[in-house]
Amino acid sequence: MSSLTPGAGRPDRAAPRPEPSGWWGALPGLVLCTFAAAASSVLHRAVPSVSVLMIAIVLGVVMANVVRLPATVQPGLSFSAKRLLRLGIVLLGLQLLFGDVLGLGAGMLGVVTVIVAGGIGSTLLVGRLLGISPTQRLLIACGFSICGAAAVAAVDGVVDADEEEVVTAVALVVLFGTLMIPLVPLTAAGLGLSEHVGGLWAGGAIHEVAQVVAAGGAMGAGALTVAVVVKLARVLMLAPVIAVVSWQRRRQPAGGPEERRPPLVPLFVVGFLAMVVVRSSGIVPEAVLDVARAAQVGLLSAAMFALGCGVRLSSLRRVGPRPLLLALTSTTVVAGVSLGGVLLVS
Repeated sequence: MSSLTPGAGRPDRAAPRPEPSGWWGALPGLVLCTFAAAASSVLHRAVPSVSVLMIAIVLGVVMANVVRLPATVQPGLSFSAKRLLRLGIVLLGLQLLFGDVLGLGAGMLGVVTVIVAGGIGSTLLVGRLLGISPTQRLLIACGFSICGAAAVAAVDGVVDADEEEVVTAVALVVLFGTLMIPLVPLTAAGLGLSEHVGGLWAGGAIHEVAQVVAAGGAMGAGALTVAVVVKLARVLMLAPVIAVVSWQRRRQPAGGPEERRPPLVPLFVVGFLAMVVVRSSGIVPEAVLDVARAAQVGLLSAAMFALGCGVRLSSLRRVGPRPLLLALTSTTVVAGVSLGGVLLVS
């Protein structure tokens, strides 16, 4: 993963962060990321409509541009942005139950598949027409079509995108997902949709799990329950999508003899699926699941903070309006396909 920390090289790029030389070398950065994750959680409670992951990455961007970070924290930031990130995605699997997902029925599962495939395909196509870089449009496509910031981070673990692109994708996910929180319930009411149908639509149309909870809750308890299940069915699509992305990367010619190709199925994706199986078995106590859920949020928050620390505001000015237009297009397609599919199978 490339780095955009302040310092040497181009005005808004620095040399790659050094890899940690053991736990002791990574400790200062890990401590910094831990405090940042805790602060993000506190701020999220004050503003629950904003994803804790987005808060963490904004804190990182602010710190990188206001404070000159010492070199001693760089190994820990690198460790967090890679290892903690993947561990958090593994624990994300403990939120999923195969039984709940299968309970949606074949029709709705087909709709979820079309949402993810159609959202990714259309976003990649429009992004190409807009001249957006392949990695940037892939990050946006998967973030908007699957599960927001976690999907962006998972894809980045395979394609090794610039941190500027990662931050942009996460910011767009949160911006447009937050706008959907009031828009979906208001539109559902205007269309006369029942709580059940409105919940199905919210789960299929909105990007982040937290945003789905907010929108579903606004429509009622019945809508909230089904919205979360549909959203988790989209999260489950993360594994096959990452496998396809990794397979495509392996097919590309290597840039040199030292360049390592990603495994066909990355280890963290295997771990993610294993956690889904463990959760579905029913052997994990609820208290353990609560601890794992908190750990997953904390790990991903620490990783997002580390990514944010690699970005300078001057680099974001180069982004321009094209990713914003792509995000709008992706949101419209995902919401439209979701609504059409839900009305078709309900």
